[in-house]
Order: sequence, then C-alpha cells, then structure tokens
Amino acid sequence: MNSRVYLLVTGRVQGVCFRDFTRRWASSLGLTGWVRNRDDGCVEISAEGEESRVKSLVAKVREGPAYARVDDVDISWEAPSGEYLDFKISY
Repeated sequence: MNSRVYLLVTGRVQGVCFRDFTRRWASSLGLTGWVRNRDDGCVEISAEGEESRVKSLVAKVREGPAYARVDDVDISWEAPSGEYLDFKISY
C-alpha cells in the first residue's frame, strides 16, 4: 500500500547536507517526492511510496546526517497522488 507524508523538520538542518542526505535515503528506498530549505531555517519534505519505506525515511530524517541537529519533525500523512517521478532537491 502506498502512502504520502509531509515533514517539517526543525533544528540545525540547513547547511549540514540535510537535503542531500534526505534525497539519497529516499532514492535508495525507491520513494518519490522532494526536499527543500525554507526561509525560516526549516527543511520540508514530501515523500511518497510504499508505506513501510516511507516510515523508514521518517526514521532516518529523525536521525539526520552527522552534523545536523534535529529538534522536531512535524508529520502530516496525506493521500498518495502519484504525481512525482523521482525524488529530488527542490529550490
């Protein structure tokens, strides 16, 4: 069963390779969607795919890359749309 999640990640998550970390993990899990920095210092993520794989990405995002500090991850589950072809860094 496919699912879609929207994540808003707060902490020290910009300038620490967080977007690339997320893109690599999502791609390795076969997920589609995007990750981008926000002007307020947060990172937002929209990911879609097989539910257990999406949950694996959420767990990895909670950890973050080595130099990041994840303070909080706000999670919103959404209906999958199938609109994405791959997982990319959005600007």
